Amino acid sequence: MYGSLQELCELEEKSGKPFWKIVQEDDCREQGITEEVSFEQMRAMYQAMKDADARYDEKLKSESGLVGTEGKKMMEARAEGILLCGDFIGKVMEKALKTSESNACMKRIVAAPTAGSCGVVPAVFLSLQEEKGYSEEKMVEALFVAAGIGGVIAERAFLAGAAGGCQEIGSASAMAAGGVVHLSGGSAKEIANAAALALKNLLGLACDPVAGLVEVPCVKRNVMGAVNALTSADLTSAGIFSKIPPDEVIDAMRSIGRSMSEDIRETGKGGLAGTPTGVEIRERMAGGRTQEA
Repeated sequence: MYGSLQELCELEEKSGKPFWKIVQEDDCREQGITEEVSFEQMRAMYQAMKDADARYDEKLKSESGLVGTEGKKMMEARAEGILLCGDFIGKVMEKALKTSESNACMKRIVAAPTAGSCGVVPAVFLSLQEEKGYSEEKMVEALFVAAGIGGVIAERAFLAGAAGGCQEIGSASAMAAGGVVHLSGGSAKEIANAAALALKNLLGLACDPVAGLVEVPCVKRNVMGAVNALTSADLTSAGIFSKIPPDEVIDAMRSIGRSMSEDIRETGKGGLAGTPTGVEIRERMAGGRTQEA
């Protein structure tokens, strides 16, 4: 696993191989498998993302009652044409909600990079494929790009909310942003830049799950992460670059995360979890009752 995005950029320039192929070759070395097997494994993950979206149950709620049915609400609002963000961004928001709700309802998802951030990458990639008609192979390549970015973040910093706040959403957003730039024909340098812009927008985000569940505010944060990924990719396409190098952004994320209070690092004590309503929900659930979202 590579320890820096700069290394991946240099390898692309030196070898002439695209970012995704460099990541795939590293995956093959690590697992001891062929490129064909590696590609099919990633294709299966993309199919699982598609299935999570297609098999969304619009009537299902999580056991807590805090999560569910909002993907349907967004779908209906998009169909009515009432969204200020327009149909495409509405679709991205819808898919982020659907996948994240499916996770809370114990349905099958792809942790990308975690279960709590599972809606970001699928929302962006599935919507773009539907919108632009990218081939299945191209989408799998984009997943390798996303995996490479996530791998560097995990190696250089962390992904878990308990380690450094809600950077799983930031990481997922960075992964998706880089994948979008690949789909647009961007270079490794542009891929890394989009990832940096996405991460910068979400540095220091509290991990404050109400009642300790990956539901509130986690599901709706997937929406934010997905839209952030697209804006970061668009900034890059416009030639707008981060003044802070991508690897330094990741290092800053690590530093900020380590300095955060444990109350906002997945303990369910501070932030939104510590509000009067958050505490009330936690106590109600501890008593075996559910709460309507």
